[in-house]
Amino acid sequence: MGIYMEIKAVRRGQRIIVRLSGELDHHSAAQVREILDGALTLDIRALTLDLSGITFMDSSGIGVILGRYRIMRERGGTLRVSAMSSYAARILKMAGILPLIGQQE
Repeated sequence: MGIYMEIKAVRRGQRIIVRLSGELDHHSAAQVREILDGALTLDIRALTLDLSGITFMDSSGIGVILGRYRIMRERGGTLRVSAMSSYAARILKMAGILPLIGQQE
């Protein structure tokens, strides 16, 4: 059984948009965290996550999102979500973190 997580990032000035597809769980969280942290250079002021391709997320995935939220907040930046799969939306709503990461239209 393979673990599948696809990450696509597009940088636009001081903003980076990252689309995550697949399972954001304890198997993939360390890799996702490492890739995101590598992309978050000090001049990045806005991180936008597209979670429309997320098919599964556990507490490790929530931790990845909250950790990047903390990093962006500490440097005076923002983390927002541009889209969420119904699964990701349900998990983040149950975790009570939707108000922190405010979804953009």
